[in-house]
Amino acid sequence: MESSGEMVALPVLMESNYRACTIPFRFPSDNPKKPTPTELSWINLFANSIPSFRKRAESDDTVPDAPARAEKFAQRYAEILEDLKKDPESHGGPPDCILLCQLREQVLREVGFRDIFKKVKEEENAKAISLFQDVVRLNDAIDDETKRVENLIRGIFAGNIFDLGSAQLAELFAKDGMSFQASCQNLVPRPWVIDDLDNFISKWGRKSWKKAIIFVDNSGADIILGILPFARELLRHGVQVVLAANDLPSINDVTYDELIEIIAKLKDESGKLFGVDASNLLIVNSGNDLPVIDLTRVSQELAYLATDADLVILEGMGRGLETNLYAQFKCDSMKIAMVKHPEVAQFLGGRLYDCVIKYNEFLG
Repeated sequence: MESSGEMVALPVLMESNYRACTIPFRFPSDNPKKPTPTELSWINLFANSIPSFRKRAESDDTVPDAPARAEKFAQRYAEILEDLKKDPESHGGPPDCILLCQLREQVLREVGFRDIFKKVKEEENAKAISLFQDVVRLNDAIDDETKRVENLIRGIFAGNIFDLGSAQLAELFAKDGMSFQASCQNLVPRPWVIDDLDNFISKWGRKSWKKAIIFVDNSGADIILGILPFARELLRHGVQVVLAANDLPSINDVTYDELIEIIAKLKDESGKLFGVDASNLLIVNSGNDLPVIDLTRVSQELAYLATDADLVILEGMGRGLETNLYAQFKCDSMKIAMVKHPEVAQFLGGRLYDCVIKYNEFLG
């Protein structure tokens, strides 16, 4: 479903008291003209990512004069961040994680870049597609449903690990898919920093959800080996699954157009996902163009499809931790992500690469 028109609130979101950003950067008592320690640490986090973004941008061969434009991006974004340190109210501030992401995307687009991660996304997707059947076959071989669901959840976390570095990807993608399975087993030991896994698994056996909305995250192993085997299991249980993907490219997140292409490659000629009927699998444009999301601003198409949803899943650190960890819904919800920023680990009181699975049952 293409996105069009103005943005609206997700109808199953409880809007009273909703604040998209999880970590408060400042409080009403803070001096509006002076950056808070939290603001400074997050501005520095974004500043530290500039060299890796510049490097990606330099090698974008779809853009003429890419190195010069990449340098211009690096300078301009660094200047904006310095401005925010001097005056938190500049550039539409005070800053939060949404504004810092918006400003970065804005500068990239202004200097002429549209999708600096396109090449690496294509490579990751191709590798993950070649492993999809192996991962699904290994899951299907687990007869005990409780163990199978746990393995699928671990697969979502393992997919999130693969986002960690394209450099190690070639090495990590073993031909038989065993490295992915190893990642599933090598997660930090439980209990995780927020660990509702047992609760979710016990509800899985007793609940009969009719429609699940899943906000997806990264390309490659994350979507293909993590989310899609889980979505396939939901389909097998008669749940209609709606995958909500970004409208425009942002870092290595999968876009709506890319996801349509991925699903087309994974389905067989009879429209099945490795033996499971996929006619109940829908893909929708969320209307979003950032790695984080404000659920009061989604596409009308997504809002329409979400009206009767009874399960909402937000996957990945941007949508499920840095934003929306405490969002409440008028239906069951799950936030599932790996902690990949020290600032987030510190806020949660957990470890770097810790896991979060936060399941809330809606009791009416």
